[in-house]
Amino acid sequence: MKVLVIGANGQVGKHLVKFIQESDDLEAKAMIRKEEQASYFKDLGAETVVVDLEDDPDTIAKAFEGVDAVVFTAGSGPNTGPDKTMLIDLDAAVKTIEASKATGVNRYIMISSFDTTREKIQEAPPSFAPYVVAKHYADDWLRKTDLDYTIIHPGRLTNEEGSGQVKAAEEVERGEIPREDVAKVILASLQNDSTIGKEFQVVGGTDKVEDAIAAL
Repeated sequence: MKVLVIGANGQVGKHLVKFIQESDDLEAKAMIRKEEQASYFKDLGAETVVVDLEDDPDTIAKAFEGVDAVVFTAGSGPNTGPDKTMLIDLDAAVKTIEASKATGVNRYIMISSFDTTREKIQEAPPSFAPYVVAKHYADDWLRKTDLDYTIIHPGRLTNEEGSGQVKAAEEVERGEIPREDVAKVILASLQNDSTIGKEFQVVGGTDKVEDAIAAL
């Protein structure tokens, strides 16, 4: 199965492409924004495609050629304003969902925020509310499709070395999780069809990633 990793040059994305390339049953196609970002992925033996998520839907859809699954790990980042949040975390996410539908790529995994409920929007401080709004509506757009989707809600991301152990369920207590372990959770979700049509929160824990995903 060839997996298009959207936002591959991000920290989670880089871990994920590496894990995919090390697996026996998957291969990665890394979507990047600049050609100079390609060397990391080429060293892993991964195909790359240069696409700006602010491009028109038809241009974005061309990146979906020859793939079997999509993982959306892109984000506007913490140092941008609400305009970029809406353009990437909402509009770009929706454009890639629509591209999946248009090209017949049915498997789609969304990396969301820990809590994207309407209640969380109301509770969020003004500086964070646009991000939660964007994620809320992107998630909802995906739920309303016929795609084989999975929505992953990780806790607060850290750069610590992954332990390979997590706690995953429809709802878990808020906590932290290394980005490396988020990538392992995505990999396990790609390899386990029982995650189709499900969404879950995940933080650091005591269960092996594969066991935690299988138990969902």
